[in-house]
Amino acid sequence: MTRQGPGGRKPNRLLQEKSPYLLQHAYNPVDWHAWGEEAVAAARAADKPLFVSIGYSTCHWCHVMERESFEDDDIAAILNAEFVCVKIDREERPDLDRIYMGAVQAMTGSGGWPLNVFLTPQLKPFLGGTYFPPEARFGRPGFPDVLKGVARIWKSKRPDVERQAAALWEAIAVPSAGSGTRGGLSEETLEKAFRSLEGAFDSDRGGFGGAPRFPMPVYHNFLLRYFARTGECRALDMAARTLRAMSRGGIFDNLGGGFHRYSTDDSWRIPHFEKMLYDNAQLACNYVEVWQASGDSIFLQIARDILEYLLRDMRDPAGAFYSAEDADSEIAAGSEKKEGAFYLWRESELRAHLGADAELFMFLHGIRAEGNAVADPHGEFAGLNVLYQAREPAEAVPRFAASVDDALRALERSRKALFEIRRSRPRPARDEKILSSWNGLAVSAFAKGFRAAGDARYLDAARAAAGFIRAELWAPDAAQGPRLFHCWARGGRNVPGMACDYAFLAQGLLDLYEAAGEKEWLDWAIELVEEATRLFEAEDGGVYLAAAGEGFESGLARVLEETDNVEPSASSVMALNRQRLARLTERSDFRRGARKTLERFARLMAEQPMAEAQMLCVLDFELAAPVEIAVVGRREDAEFAAMAAAPGRRFLPTAVVALVEMESQAELAKTVPFVGHLAAVKGRATGYWCENYSCRAPSVGRQDWEERLREVTQEAPRC
Repeated sequence: MTRQGPGGRKPNRLLQEKSPYLLQHAYNPVDWHAWGEEAVAAARAADKPLFVSIGYSTCHWCHVMERESFEDDDIAAILNAEFVCVKIDREERPDLDRIYMGAVQAMTGSGGWPLNVFLTPQLKPFLGGTYFPPEARFGRPGFPDVLKGVARIWKSKRPDVERQAAALWEAIAVPSAGSGTRGGLSEETLEKAFRSLEGAFDSDRGGFGGAPRFPMPVYHNFLLRYFARTGECRALDMAARTLRAMSRGGIFDNLGGGFHRYSTDDSWRIPHFEKMLYDNAQLACNYVEVWQASGDSIFLQIARDILEYLLRDMRDPAGAFYSAEDADSEIAAGSEKKEGAFYLWRESELRAHLGADAELFMFLHGIRAEGNAVADPHGEFAGLNVLYQAREPAEAVPRFAASVDDALRALERSRKALFEIRRSRPRPARDEKILSSWNGLAVSAFAKGFRAAGDARYLDAARAAAGFIRAELWAPDAAQGPRLFHCWARGGRNVPGMACDYAFLAQGLLDLYEAAGEKEWLDWAIELVEEATRLFEAEDGGVYLAAAGEGFESGLARVLEETDNVEPSASSVMALNRQRLARLTERSDFRRGARKTLERFARLMAEQPMAEAQMLCVLDFELAAPVEIAVVGRREDAEFAAMAAAPGRRFLPTAVVALVEMESQAELAKTVPFVGHLAAVKGRATGYWCENYSCRAPSVGRQDWEERLREVTQEAPRC
């Protein structure tokens, strides 16, 4: 019996796929193919262009275009007659997304999702865009007119189309990394980068550039390291002010924790409501590190709010973390979905739910009867309110509360009440795809969260996520050598791992090793770095290619991982992995590999520092005096645990940490040679601070170790 979807529709090929995004399109009347040899062969056999549509399951405008166009029978008829139609989940295939996004940006000057691009049967793009409405509006042509026009020029001007596609392909395939002058790996490069960020900084609202405003964790990574290196308080202020402003804005979920993807305005107030794992994992690390650098406890609390959100709402029962939550949700069960419906409130609701506490809560959150979502350009949020921190609790005294403590207690009561009420609303859809790369970022977040907060649940979460990837997405005995897979969904793995998977996971494993002191994670990180170098490093070294480009894809441009954006590039993360491993293992190949990357990126760091923020962190590590920290003792000893935790409360971005159990010290020393000669003095837990290849006198016991850490870090500025 043929399965039927909404409106009695029959399924298309996508019903057999694993991606939640592709499955959303499984009952469209469009004759969709998934990306693969079958689709390419069909285009070549029919001599038709491919129409490739790229999006992801929590993308608001992807949903809009599906509803308006891909579910429309007349539009589907044009697509099916004139094109071979292909759907791609950009989270499942970020390498293809990068290639075709670059092409559309080159053609139109902008990009985004949904990404719609027309390809020759040889997979070369010749025309594209983002959202197309079903009829001309918003200054955009109607989608049927676009389709008919493309079909017409394909038939009537084929040679011109192919020449244009070939020229565009040649232009977008030219790499940037490694071209031009090398050298300039100095503190001057770091200073120029800091001045560039300072020039772009919004001192009033925090952040960089105008609306829409995206969190940029890599900027904070660099600014905090520049502060640690130079004592430049302005660098700490820029990071702290931005992170504080974000946590006060509507981009932060004031009730449930976690950050939305971006702010539509320049004040962080009105979010685009989807939540992404990669944002929240990286931001949790940012908030931990700014707490370490500043000592301000509010930042550690925000980090914990993020981690609690991930544990509560984004965790698979087997321990890994899901990819995203949608921006859209139903206002009531069975109703039409609206953006932000789960998160927005009417003034009348708040009054009804909060009683005597309502006035104080609304005062602090800028609630208005007409709604406070004034930045929405289409007026969809009329009468609705985003919860953001408009005022400090002290401002509610004495008008609404007798004291600040009373105001804080009332605020906490209100938030708990609204959180419980919100739980009864229809939740946004969740993309339960599990990605190796983003889970690697989550492992880092929970490992760093454990070191900062001492919450054992966070360490357990980091171990469980890493364990899931090892059990489900790692193939150590593959015929071609050990292989990591990119994606797990619907009970199985698919898509070969990409450079970002190996890089982000190896980084997470190194962070987990430093948190737990368990050698298995270090060993796996080493193996991942070695395999990634073999699979993805360019022939002349120093830069990583996004994907292996095997099989029918071998003719595609292999995109270089050369830009740090909302996610860092695999090249920058892998270079830092190699640096850390070089310090731990004393292997010269890791050190040479990291240095080669810096040389390849020297010109880009000097000329485009805001596009290379994470690579600048690699340069900072390269120029820093080597620091190795070790604690030796017995794991069951409470003093050993306390001493192992102490470095995690300080911002030490260029140090590596080894926790050394006496029973397995000899085995660890085979991989981490510098621990071989370290002893637990008189059988007690003992700490070692080694700098510039020389160790200070051992610190025996917790008190002595705390004093040593204060001594060696006393010159770190407090601003």
